[in-house]
Amino acid sequence: MALYGHDKSCPYLFFSVFSVSRWFKMLNLLMVEDNARLQEALKTGLEATGDVRVVGVYDTGEGALEYCLADHPVSAILMDVALAGQMNGIEAAVAIRREFPRLPIVFYSIQDDDAYYRAFRGAGILSHYAYVRKSNYLLPEMILPLLRDAVAGRSLVDPDIEARVQEVRHRDAQAPLALLEPNEQVVARMLANGLTNEQIAERLGFRDKRTISRTNGQIYAAWGLADTATDEKVARTRAAIILHTGRLIRWDEAGIAYIINERGEWVAWEALT
Repeated sequence: MALYGHDKSCPYLFFSVFSVSRWFKMLNLLMVEDNARLQEALKTGLEATGDVRVVGVYDTGEGALEYCLADHPVSAILMDVALAGQMNGIEAAVAIRREFPRLPIVFYSIQDDDAYYRAFRGAGILSHYAYVRKSNYLLPEMILPLLRDAVAGRSLVDPDIEARVQEVRHRDAQAPLALLEPNEQVVARMLANGLTNEQIAERLGFRDKRTISRTNGQIYAAWGLADTATDEKVARTRAAIILHTGRLIRWDEAGIAYIINERGEWVAWEALT
């Protein structure tokens, strides 16, 4: 059965080639942006391309999720990362794609907070997306190809954002507190703030300060200080340095400090030499 032509017996299928191509090209876009002025500018600019129909505008992830769950036709989502509601844009995308697998999403953000990059890494988003800085894609004509590529199943991460994501990944891989149990984390923070074992025990409600000494021993072992520190005072000082710098550090017998570089190699830490 023809989709277009001059067969008057099929009046419902009478389209021009042009109208069919336009129908397939048009994107039904859901916009999630909490800046009211930017909302209007983006909506106007994207619809002016003739290839986008903005079907909904929300300032919260919760609102966008409800819109999608109502089965409105959505081809793609333009999603800010920092939003007005409880969910950020990454969390909203995960919730939406749980219901609508691989629904195309373009993350469009100016935020540079580690928490967002950490959330993005943990989201496990593999395809049908882009993640770009607003400052690098200011014009609607620059956003449109991102939307089309996401719809086509491709993925793109702005080089600036990719660099920050890898920076956060590298930092998290060396996060000292991640190697400690919750009670050890509390003691480590107090230790790094200069409290004695007696003071820590008193604040945490322990009658015996030896409980803190045993906890300290677990901290030193987890951070590789048990075998390299000459005594407890040295181990305690080094533990405080590790916590305040937020990275694992190893000391050799000569007292030279080493850190892990981006290639996963232990190298001398020049900041302390």
